[in-house]
Amino acid sequence: MSLHLHDTATRTTREFHPRCDGVASIYVCGATVQGIPHVGHVRSGLNFDVLRRWLQRGGYDVRLVRNVTDIDDKILTKAGEAGRPWWEWAATHERAFELAYDQLGCQPPSVLPRATGHVTQMVDLIQRLIDKGHAYAAGGDVYFSVASYADHYGKLSGQRLEEVQQGETLASGKRDPRDFTLWKGAKPGEPSWPTPWGHGRPGWHLECSAMATFYLGGEFDIHGGGLDLVFPHHENELAQSNAAGDGFARYWMHNAWVTMSGEKMSKSLGNTLSIPAVLKRARAAELRYYLVTPHYRSTIEFSEGGLAEAVAAYRRIESFVRRVGQRAGNVEPGAVAPEFAEAMDDDLSTPQAIAAVHNVVREGNAALDRGDDEAARDAAASVRAMMDVLGLDPLSEKWAEDAGSDDAAHTALADLVQAMLDQRQQARKERDFATADLLRDRLQASGIAVEDTPDGPMWTLKDG
Repeated sequence: MSLHLHDTATRTTREFHPRCDGVASIYVCGATVQGIPHVGHVRSGLNFDVLRRWLQRGGYDVRLVRNVTDIDDKILTKAGEAGRPWWEWAATHERAFELAYDQLGCQPPSVLPRATGHVTQMVDLIQRLIDKGHAYAAGGDVYFSVASYADHYGKLSGQRLEEVQQGETLASGKRDPRDFTLWKGAKPGEPSWPTPWGHGRPGWHLECSAMATFYLGGEFDIHGGGLDLVFPHHENELAQSNAAGDGFARYWMHNAWVTMSGEKMSKSLGNTLSIPAVLKRARAAELRYYLVTPHYRSTIEFSEGGLAEAVAAYRRIESFVRRVGQRAGNVEPGAVAPEFAEAMDDDLSTPQAIAAVHNVVREGNAALDRGDDEAARDAAASVRAMMDVLGLDPLSEKWAEDAGSDDAAHTALADLVQAMLDQRQQARKERDFATADLLRDRLQASGIAVEDTPDGPMWTLKDG
């Protein structure tokens, strides 16, 4: 089965055909760096990281652009409230976002452009739109004329032209309230850049169109982002880019939200869970597992119980591959299971893909129990390959180091288990088999599997 992706624009799941053979070009709307990232913010980056990894597994040269919006009304407001320079505020929180992406195992994007570094490209795009009659200057601002593109506007989001509301403040220079701002005239105390229409700063929608086409060309394969960006942001990106003469994105992909109490997680609702806070309750790999296991188009209702289940599930996989490594030696990644590949090719159906992983883990543990080390090694190799696609291979350099520093909890558990194993060995040496069996039973009841080997007892967390 070849890769099929759900395209928001056509509302269908389409077979993926890249514009250039062997190359996949992706633009993902990144962070508006106004504050500390929460789990809702990073979900998009994780979902498109999985897409990228699956494309790479298929032999594609993936060129992924993830932008940084570092000039925005919210950034200016929050920096002002904090009494800090806007640029310092933006840079501080950009670093926080990049740290979060790195902690959760996202591959670095091919390029990470900032809006403030691409004003020249934005000015060029505005001029193209004015020349084609799709934009106009008024009082220092520049607007896109929705009416001039009426036959095509709304094709991404399904918005009816007569019902369009941009959510912008009223401005006297607008010819039509449905028009949206491309360039904002300078205001006292705000940063600004010189343009043919006066000093000012870019509108949000303009930024992404200019950066996407600068790095990926006038037409590229996939534009991604959160579901909340379909309108007005992506609708306006598409309109201004097409109106300027660019084909723009061939596929539009949108991930669903992370919610709490049924509401989209956002700073304005006060229900955010920052990445630093969550990483005090779960390892980074476990949080990633929690966020990538649901289908990217499914809403995640965040809960502590759900996170705990994800932690336990990931540790069962981790325990299996480590158990095989301890008993059968080093295991290199192998081939993915056919069921896994079929699931991933079906619009990145990660729930089914994860189910395939757990099926192989169960088969591998059964092989270990019956002493079939070769079958166990084959299973572990497949598990490593599948988990690598999801960015979760427990034996990868990223997560092996993480597991090795599993806070004090892992060390404490290891010390307690080893103490019981030492007592058991002493009991066996003294031929007190009743006590030895009792100690083993206590460990098993606590979820610890004990295997007697020529090198002494070996313990692992059991696959539940």
